[in-house]
Formats: sequence, C-alpha cells, structure tokens
Amino acid sequence: MNTVKNKKQKKNSINKLTRSYKVVVSSEDTFEERLSFSTNKFNVFLVLSLYSIILIAFTISVVFFTQIREMVPGYSSSDLLTQAIYLTKKTDSLEKELELNNTFYKSIENVLSGKTEQIIYKDTLALSNEKDNIDFQAVLTNAEDSILRKYVEEEDKFNLTKNELVIENKMFVSPVKGQITQKFDPLNNHFALDILVDTGTPVKSILEGKVIFSEWSVDTGHVLIIDHGDNIISVYKHNSKVLKTQNNFVKAGEVIAYSGNQGTLSTGPHLHFELWKNGTPINPEPLFNFN
Repeated sequence: MNTVKNKKQKKNSINKLTRSYKVVVSSEDTFEERLSFSTNKFNVFLVLSLYSIILIAFTISVVFFTQIREMVPGYSSSDLLTQAIYLTKKTDSLEKELELNNTFYKSIENVLSGKTEQIIYKDTLALSNEKDNIDFQAVLTNAEDSILRKYVEEEDKFNLTKNELVIENKMFVSPVKGQITQKFDPLNNHFALDILVDTGTPVKSILEGKVIFSEWSVDTGHVLIIDHGDNIISVYKHNSKVLKTQNNFVKAGEVIAYSGNQGTLSTGPHLHFELWKNGTPINPEPLFNFN
C-alpha cells in the first residue's frame, strides 16, 4: 500500500510541474486580451535559472575584465601596481647600495685597526656584483702598455686630481693647530699626518658629517671616523677622549674629541689625522693650515 501511495505522490508532483497554465495579459480598463501564452512551472524554473546564470556570468565578466575590479576589495589598480614595482626596484637598489657602503666601511675599519692592509673599494664591489650582467669584450694589450699603465697608476694613486677632490665648494676646518712631526708617506704605509699637540687639545671635525666609527683600541687609543659625503672620510686617532658616538651627526668645526697619547703605536702626544677620498688615502697637508 505504501509503495503504491508513494508512486502516486511522485506522479502527482511531476504532473504539477508539467501542468500547463495560461498566462494572459489584458487591459485593465477594457479587459481586452493583449498577450497570452501557455507555460508550466518547470519552464518557468528553467527560464529563471538561465536568466540567473547569464546575469552572474555578465557580472563576473564586468568585474574581472573592466576597471570596476579596482573597486573590489583585494584588487589594486594598475597605477598602484606600477608604483609598487617601482618602489620594489628602488628598495632593492638601496639595499644593494647600503650593503656596498657597509662592506666599504668595514674594509676601512679593518685597515685602520691593523687587521688587514687591503681596502675593498666600492667601485670594485659594484663591478663584481654587475659583471655577470655585462658583456665584456676582450682587449689585448702588449707588455709595454701594461708596464706604462701600472707606472702611471702608481704615480697618480694618491693624486688629488685623480681622486676628484673638489675643494672649491668645501670649507675645510683644520682639526688642530700644531707642528707636523710625520708627513704623509704612502710608500711606508703612513697614510696620515702626525700633528704635535698637547694632551687634551680640542680636535675639530673638518666638515659636517656622520660618525661611522667611534671605538677604542690597544694600538690607536680612541678613534673617530666621520663620513662627510661625496666619498670623503676623515680619521682621528690616539685621542684621550671622544665626545661623539657612532651615528652622531657633527658640524664643521665642532669639537669631537680631545687629543692624547693613547695606544701602543703612539710615540707622544699628537693627533694622527687621515683623509680619504673614493676609498683612497690622500695627503691632507695642501688642504689645511696647521700653523
């Protein structure tokens, strides 16, 4: 009985879906028939489903293939994407430049502290990083050219012109006043001037800049290194006391330390003063008046 009853209910349900209905559209005033058609519930369901699918497909197409997608949370505009790519490249280049600077300063620090005698120049670092992307052409040179080139490079290694030290726009301040007891002598690895002064004499910064090194060592006592920009670095050694720490900014002529006789390499009260340009030590004597 139950099986027969269930079959009848299913048949009635199907009949309801397929039962035809007449839809009439007539005038409200005269009841004149304007439009009529026959349909059933199943056809109505199919039409509504098809309409929904078309509407959804159209909406998705508009959102994903037009500028309207920029209004949808999670999507960015093409301008923002372009700017993001630019900022990413800029950040990457800044990170590389910062890495080169840190390696360069660390190299100078190692030379000044006596750990090594070789300086890693920024130009060399940049060239080694980019050599894989450069198409080099082999250039053949004879022995005479190589000898002449090496001679000229050695002669001009500490030359101001080669290092492009522009002094016209620089107002250098003498770090101290006193007698020069040992001159700049790169052939004997003395890349500085030793200036005779009493212990406790104020030591001044030659230009404005940023302190990149402020430490004490057994060999050289209190040491200060200042980056003045334009690849100019000044070094002050054998101080009895320093007034600045790393990352401090200083002004030209500002007192940064007091001279002394600190360190095992010191032979008496004096200031050991070095000047570097483009990673190469140069003779500061022509640029300053120490008298």
